Amino acid sequence: MVKDSRSHNDCLPEHIAIIMDGNGRWARARRLPRTAGHKKGVDTTSRIVQLCGERGIKALTLFAFSSENWRRPQEEVSTLMELFMLALKREVTRLHKNNVRLRFIGDRSAFSQKLQDSIQASETLTAHNTGLQLQIAANYGGRWDIIQAARTMADDVLNGHMQLDEIDDQAMSARISTSDLPDPDLFIRTGGEHRLSNFLLWQLAYSELFFTDVLWPDFSEIELDEAIASFAKRQRRFGMTGEQVEEQVGA
Repeated sequence: MVKDSRSHNDCLPEHIAIIMDGNGRWARARRLPRTAGHKKGVDTTSRIVQLCGERGIKALTLFAFSSENWRRPQEEVSTLMELFMLALKREVTRLHKNNVRLRFIGDRSAFSQKLQDSIQASETLTAHNTGLQLQIAANYGGRWDIIQAARTMADDVLNGHMQLDEIDDQAMSARISTSDLPDPDLFIRTGGEHRLSNFLLWQLAYSELFFTDVLWPDFSEIELDEAIASFAKRQRRFGMTGEQVEEQVGA
C-alpha cells in the first residue's frame, strides 16, 4: 500500500526492511566454518533491532530464511534451524521487556513442531506490545506471499464475499502478510548484492533501495545511520513530479 508522499525533509523511515547477506563470506574470509558467520550474524541482528528501537523506527522486517534456502547443504540448514531456536529463547524475553512485538511471516509448516511452538509462544508473549514492530521472514518468498493473497481473494469471490471488480491494489495489500503495516520506506541489503531475491516483492514497489558491500556480521550503527541518512536525502515522488511533491509539502 503506497503511503502519502514524503519530502527529503522526512529523515526517518517508518518501516525498514533488510536482507541480511554475507554471513558465509564473512566466515570464509576468516577461514571459519559458515556456521560461525551465521552465529556472528545473530549478534548483529540483535544489535540492529535494538538500534532501530532506539531511533524510533516503527517497523523492521528482516529476511532470515528464504523459501529457496532449503537448497543449501543439509548441515547448514540444520545449523540455521538450531540457531533459530536458540535465538528465540535468548531474545524473546529481552524483546518483550523492550515492548517489541515479534511476528513471523512465511510458511512455517515446513519447520519442526518444536520450532513452530516456539514461534507461536514468542508471538503470543509479545502480541500486545506497542513499540517496534519486528517481523522475521522465515521460509518466506515474495511470490508465495502474493500467491497466498491471490488465493484468498479468489476464495472470497467464489464465496460471494467480494466482487471480481473489487480486486485492486488495496484488496491485495489487505491480504499480504504485512497487511497491518505501512510498506517499507527503506530497503537495505548488505553483502554487495544488488537484487531483491524474492523478498517483499509487493511491498517494496515504492521503497528506497540502499545497497552496501559491508557483510552482515560487520553491519553496525555506522552503516545503519548511513542508510537512514541516504533515505533522508531522497525525494519520494510516487509517480508525481518533483514540483507536485514540493507543492504538497508546502500546502
